[in-house]
Amino acid sequence: MSVSHQQARMPKATEALPGREESMSISGRHFVSNNPIIPPFPDSMELALFGLGCFWGAERCFWQLKGVFSTAVGYAGGYTLNPNYQEVCSGLTGHNEVVRVVFDSGKISYARLLRVFFESHDPTQGMRQGNDMGTQYRSGIYTTSDQQMREAELVRQAYQTELQAHGHGNIATEILIAPAFYYAEESHQQYLAKNPRGYCGLGGTGIDCPGSG
Repeated sequence: MSVSHQQARMPKATEALPGREESMSISGRHFVSNNPIIPPFPDSMELALFGLGCFWGAERCFWQLKGVFSTAVGYAGGYTLNPNYQEVCSGLTGHNEVVRVVFDSGKISYARLLRVFFESHDPTQGMRQGNDMGTQYRSGIYTTSDQQMREAELVRQAYQTELQAHGHGNIATEILIAPAFYYAEESHQQYLAKNPRGYCGLGGTGIDCPGSG
């Protein structure tokens, strides 16, 4: 993924690209674990969805965690049906680059995932992460239950206090009920496992996120 300089304004629904009815064709298997990245998943699994900049590096942050069953990258939070990468990069879909995490809550807590999320990027940057600029790089937590929503808001508030104590600005992370998730192309799935020297523009604040789990 090259450094992108796209619009930093969310398009209106009337401005968005229409997309298509056909979903993305992918292998459905995780390149690292060989576990499925397409449902059905084991009954014990839960889902989490995060946007924290370029999804290549973001996905790697999560697949390395013990208790994570599989991960997949895709697009969410916008208007365009089944978008492709070029459309998302145009800034005319409203979608964010996201990582869907399938995890066993008996082995890793959602609170732990939230801490990894906040510590792996700078949530104060708005529509960008470092030199990657555009609506697709915004910070977002997309929750799949009321409990996840409560935890996300509590952790965001706690991290805001910690960041302010160290001279950082306001967190721009959006916390929303999880929208439709569209898989990204096969070439983007587990990209940094397939391309170990590939681009990763993620960088955190260096400030630990308080909490347990």
